[in-house]
Amino acid sequence: MSEGTMQRRAQRDDQFDQRATRTGGLNRVLAAALAVPVMVFAAACSSDSGSDSANGSTTATDGAQGAGGSGDAAASSAPKVEAAAYATLPGACKVLSKKTLTELVPKGTSSGKEGDSSDTGARASCSWSSLDNNGVKGSQFRWLNVSLLRFESDAATGDAESQAQTYYAKQVKAAQTVTDAKNAKTETVTGTGDQATVVRYDLKKKEGAFKQQTIVARVENVVITLDYNGAGLAGEKTPGADTLTASAKKAAQEVVAAVRSANGEGSGGSSTSTTSPSPSKSASATPKATASGTPSSTATKSVSKTTAKASATKR
Repeated sequence: MSEGTMQRRAQRDDQFDQRATRTGGLNRVLAAALAVPVMVFAAACSSDSGSDSANGSTTATDGAQGAGGSGDAAASSAPKVEAAAYATLPGACKVLSKKTLTELVPKGTSSGKEGDSSDTGARASCSWSSLDNNGVKGSQFRWLNVSLLRFESDAATGDAESQAQTYYAKQVKAAQTVTDAKNAKTETVTGTGDQATVVRYDLKKKEGAFKQQTIVARVENVVITLDYNGAGLAGEKTPGADTLTASAKKAAQEVVAAVRSANGEGSGGSSTSTTSPSPSKSASATPKATASGTPSSTATKSVSKTTAKASATKR
């Protein structure tokens, strides 16, 4: 190989090396240039993902706070009912004094028969009967029944007093719509609890003419239903309705006083006591009906059946 040839080859190799050097440098520059957007893009994605996570976390937190706020609002808006004023009832057969019983049922003061009840603190009743037998001159019959029903406040059914008011109205209506009642009269009674009404009427039966008096009274969350009737049997004179009604009113006032006394209040027939009522101590289910009494067996069988039927029909 000639010297000129070797020199040209060396020049080409040198030029190739230079091109390679330049190309390598350029490639590195291009690679670096390409790497920058990739890194920027990756950083952007990473930043966006972090932002989304943060936003998601914030949203979840906000949601939790919203849910908590709603729960608190629901709890605060839950219906609240006023506690019942009276927490108990007196013994039904002890609500009337011996003196009053002697006036209403002269031959049956000790014949008190307590009605069946699974909770005497919520519902109770007692009945008395009297048969004054005068032989061939006939007999005077009297029957007395006292029923007490106490209502308890409940979120589903409302406060105790409102329930008592509703039941009171129903009891008055029932007394006014008795089948076969004649000469019915309704009168508001004052000085007897918070509300009181007397309904009186005549009932003609084969045993005689019965005079019926029903007094419905409410004191706070307790409703009292007092039934009192009388009849002259076997030719005896029929008792006067006015006299029987006056006796029934007196007895109703005494029952109201007994209810108040059982709950720590002073006695009295009106609703003017300033003593605070005892707080309700029980959570018994709201009572729905009275525990009705029945006439005592001391009366004749036929009269007892008649009176019981009249009372059951009324209620």
